[in-house]
Amino acid sequence: MIDIFTTGGTIDKVYFDASSQFEIGDSLLPELLSESNIHEGYRVHGVLRKDSLDMTDDDRDRIFDAVAGCEGQKILITHGTDTMAQTAERLSSLSDRTIVLFGAMQPARMRRTDAVFNLGFAWSAVQLLPPGVYITMNGEVFEAGAVRKNLEAKRFERI
Repeated sequence: MIDIFTTGGTIDKVYFDASSQFEIGDSLLPELLSESNIHEGYRVHGVLRKDSLDMTDDDRDRIFDAVAGCEGQKILITHGTDTMAQTAERLSSLSDRTIVLFGAMQPARMRRTDAVFNLGFAWSAVQLLPPGVYITMNGEVFEAGAVRKNLEAKRFERI
C-alpha cells in the first residue's frame, strides 16, 4: 500500500482567466492515477493546499506529523517545486521508510504538463528505492539534503 499526501503546489494549480492568476485547486491526483491505470494499492491524504512559496515551517511540521503518524512504509508527497527541497530535508529523519516528493513545473490541468510523467516516475521510484527521503523530478532521483531547484534552468540539480 502506498500512502499519498497532497500539499498543493503547481501540480494542482487552476488558472482563473478573469483574474489572470493561478490558485491552488482540488488535487487532480485521483484523476491522474486513474488516467495512469492505477486504481488500487494507495490511499490519498489531503494535508495542505498551498503554493510552496507560501509554506511556513509550521506547514512543514504539519506534513512531517502527517507522514510520521502514517503506518505505511512507502509514501508519495505532492509538493510545489520552489520549496520541495526544504520539506524533503525536514522529513529526512524519517529514514525508516521510503518517502518520495514530486510535483510539476506546469499545472496538471494544462495540456503541456510534466505532472503525469512525474507521477509515474515517482510511483515506480517509491517501490524501488531503499528507505530514505527523495525528490523525483523529470526522470531524476535526488536525495534529501543534496538537491536544489535551479530557477534559471527550471530544473532540479544535485548540490
